[in-house]
Order: sequence, then structure tokens, then C-alpha cells
Amino acid sequence: MAHLERIHLSILREVEREGSLTAAADKLHLTQSALSHAMRKLEEQLGVAVWYREGRSLRPTQAGEFLLAVANRLLPQLEFAEARLQQFAQGERGTLRIGMECHPCYQWLLKIVSPYLAAWPDVDVDVKQKFQFGGIGALFGHEIDMLVTPDPLYKPGLVFEPVFDYEQVLVVGPQHPLRSAEWIKPEQISDETLITYPVATDRLDIYTQFLTPAGIAPKRRKPIETTDIMLQMVASGRGVAALPRWLVEEYAPKLDLTAVRLGRQGVPKQIFLGIREADAGIDYLDAFVELARQHRLSSS
Repeated sequence: MAHLERIHLSILREVEREGSLTAAADKLHLTQSALSHAMRKLEEQLGVAVWYREGRSLRPTQAGEFLLAVANRLLPQLEFAEARLQQFAQGERGTLRIGMECHPCYQWLLKIVSPYLAAWPDVDVDVKQKFQFGGIGALFGHEIDMLVTPDPLYKPGLVFEPVFDYEQVLVVGPQHPLRSAEWIKPEQISDETLITYPVATDRLDIYTQFLTPAGIAPKRRKPIETTDIMLQMVASGRGVAALPRWLVEEYAPKLDLTAVRLGRQGVPKQIFLGIREADAGIDYLDAFVELARQHRLSSS
């Protein structure tokens, strides 16, 4: 009977990351022959190859791809468990790892992180912005401890708390004809260049809650990665953008921007903090959510 061990998963992951047996062996502090022997023995026990050998490079077989997926799912959880147990042993709390699923949420988060760090001197905060829309998997996979998102996916095992209310608005520059409008209709954007973050349109509120239901599309869509450049583009008359009103108001004085309501009723949104249900009750996690909740009440 084959015994799949953690070292096998680590080898698979490192070979995939490093690109060769030699580099993977160095990373794992093994000799190349020991690494090769371990995987050859596993293949014999499994009765299936995990790699194709193409010259000096290795390419996972179907079985190898499956094991690699298992490694990418399980190893972060084991590493997280070891780090957390080490913190317990040392009487420390460690690091609160926050994933961001929304570009403009970062400016909001800074308002919470500053007082949090002051209140919790033995907890570090690490913000990971790579999760454009993959944060749920990162929460389940223990890559992060908390997810900041305007679009929660309610799944068993996760808890989401609304912590900030805002309105999504159209941002226009100083010379734009819509600057004087109190609110606009979807068709008024049909001749515009719409500047957005580089994500799918089905994850952009101006499409899902305003344009698409009306069967309208902008003349052109221009993806821009950073909020600062996006607003500079709008200010220079290169297009319009949809952003939270509070963010526009922060930049409005120096760039002469105007926030215009999307539709007569506007587009209301919320920022949520998501955590694993099993982590509810951990003091430093609960404290961050409570601080965000207090900030929401004081801002409303």
C-alpha cells in the first residue's frame, strides 16, 4: 500500500515552483538523489508516474497534476497550523493576514489598521492585494485570515460582517458636460470612455447594477490598475469612472472632480469583512471587526 507523505507533496510543489529537481532539492535541503529516490519509490507504490521526463525538465502527468493540486491546498494549511501552534507555544498572537478583493477598499482599510496596530502591539498586519476576486478560496485555504470585499459569497464555514456603507458614483472631470447633473441615466454613458479596474465586467457594479440591466454599454472601456492614475485620467478629460463617493470626495479638492449619482436612487454598496466561522471568537480577529464596526457607526 502506498504511503503519501508530506515530503512528497513538498517535492511536487517545489519542482513546480523551481523548475528542476536540483533547485527543488536545494530549497528542501535534500540531495538530488534522495529527492529522486523518494519520488521513484512513491511512483512504484502508486503504480503510476507523477512526471513525464522531457530532457532535463519534468512535466506533471494527470496523476501528478492531481497531487500538485492536493499539495497547493494542504501545505498552506499545515504551514498555517504550525505557525499558529508556534505562536501559542510562545504566547504570541502573530500576524493578521488580510486579503483585499477590492481596489479602493485599501484607502478605507488604512483608517482601521492605524488604530488597530496601536491597540494590539503584539499583532502584525499583512495586507495581500493579489486577490482581485479569489479571496474566498484564500480564506478556505488558510492563506489569509480575513477578507475585505464588497461582494461576499455566503458559503458554509464563512461569516461576513458589513462594516462600511457607501455609494458608487460616476466620476467626471472639470470640463465634463455631466458635471452639473444631479443624476444620470445609463444611456448618457453610451458615448463615453469608461475607465475601470482590470477585472471582468460582471464584477463591476456600474455594469451589473446600472448599464447591463438597461442594455447599454460605453463606447470604450479602458482598464487601469491604480486608483491614482484612474483619477488623473478622469481629471485630464480622458474618460469617466465609477468609484465610491467617499473616495472621490477625498481626491476632489486637488483634482477638481465631481461625483454624479448613478440613476435617481443611486447605487448603494457595502464593504464586508469575512472570516472563517471556526475563527469567530479569536480575540484579535474580533477586535479588528469591532473597530471597523465602530468606525462605521462614527462615520454614519
